[in-house]
Amino acid sequence: MLEQMIEHGLPVIVSTLELFGIFVVTFTSVRSFIHYLALQFGHNAKYNIKYELASGLATGLEFKMAAEILKTVLVHTVDELMILGAIILLRALLSFMIHIEMRAEHKEHKD
Repeated sequence: MLEQMIEHGLPVIVSTLELFGIFVVTFTSVRSFIHYLALQFGHNAKYNIKYELASGLATGLEFKMAAEILKTVLVHTVDELMILGAIILLRALLSFMIHIEMRAEHKEHKD
């Protein structure tokens, strides 16, 4: 019974987490683009576009990774597990690279 609940309920949770990630990335991208346009048209704002965009991308990626981790519960074969592991590894590397970029941008913006 618990296994059936997991098999039916988990895809909904995974899809919801993936939608959250998509929403965060989309919202952050649009907001950053609006601030970019404002800076191009002469508005002098203290808004670090690169840092905020990287932060939003990292947050969205974390939601997507949470969904991938939950997908491991539904894995039935070793092949599926290897593919899922590769996806998680790639997303973790992307997240790491974004965090390095954020640290560098934050340090550069402070100086």
